[in-house]
Amino acid sequence: MALLFAGGSACFVVASLPGFVQLAGSAVAGIVYFVGSLQFTSAASIQWLLTIRRVNIDWASSAIQLVGTLLFNLNTYDALQQGLDANSYDRLVWTPDVVGSLCFLISSYLAYGVASGGFFAPPRRSRDSLIATLNLAGSIAFGIAAIASFWVPSSGSVVDLAAANTFTALGGVCFFVGALLLLPRGEASPQADDEQQLAEA
Repeated sequence: MALLFAGGSACFVVASLPGFVQLAGSAVAGIVYFVGSLQFTSAASIQWLLTIRRVNIDWASSAIQLVGTLLFNLNTYDALQQGLDANSYDRLVWTPDVVGSLCFLISSYLAYGVASGGFFAPPRRSRDSLIATLNLAGSIAFGIAAIASFWVPSSGSVVDLAAANTFTALGGVCFFVGALLLLPRGEASPQADDEQQLAEA
């Protein structure tokens, strides 16, 4: 699960880096985003399945996040289409992106409240609280990126492409670091503990 979240995050970071579209082309960038969204959905599905036996805030947060990832699947797939006009883009790509980002924001805020001991509490000095804080920051960044990517028909361009790419990359970095923190840490085996205690005796 952690590796899938990390892989999806890395895809979003790479595809939004300055110069990547010019180097690889918009079609390749679109595919990278789509592959990243599929990894997000795979990881979110596993996370939701791990919480399905208990209907609580963890389950609700995971379920909302899963919906958000499915919307990212939709918008990144639709973005692969060529020749979309402003109205089609905003309907097929931007709307699912904004709603998906909102799902991520709600999900991460719920998780933050649980990990930090309250929805308005400062982060705790714990691994879970740090992960939740990073995911909340990433969700905020994705939300800003989604707003900045609205295609204004009258101007023929998005609101701010640079901001959209910058905040997508920033959100991806936050999610990536949070995903790495999910990886299990090596712990000494009981036998190693016994040997250590004997050595100290």
